[in-house]
Amino acid sequence: MNKDGIIQELKFKAVRSSGAGGQNVNKVSSKVEVAFDLENSNALTEQEKNRLLKKLSSKLSKENILLMQCEETRSQHKNKELVIQKLLATLEANLVIPKRRKKTKPTRSAIEKRLKSKKRAALKKLNRGKPKLD
Repeated sequence: MNKDGIIQELKFKAVRSSGAGGQNVNKVSSKVEVAFDLENSNALTEQEKNRLLKKLSSKLSKENILLMQCEETRSQHKNKELVIQKLLATLEANLVIPKRRKKTKPTRSAIEKRLKSKKRAALKKLNRGKPKLD
């Protein structure tokens, strides 16, 4: 994954933020929206694109564009930096290939220990019942 290439391919859009802020909210466009076209990206390999298309399918638009936004601060520049970090972190997290799980068998002692504890619990529950009067 070429981070610099991805950053160059991003399309930014500043819009008015919602929430508290008084007159500032009405005048300044501090919320930043970023769009990243996954399919037409030159910064990703075909394998990376396929993996991201599968993993991020719920977050992509119909045109396979990943949209993210940030309105955490009142500064447009800080929001731009934050949304870039957020996007790169999302891409990196979804490109990680998890290790395959190796099947293992429980040891003989572990099996015996489990069976002994089951017997102990069964006896405990048996002794809770009413005594038999013959």
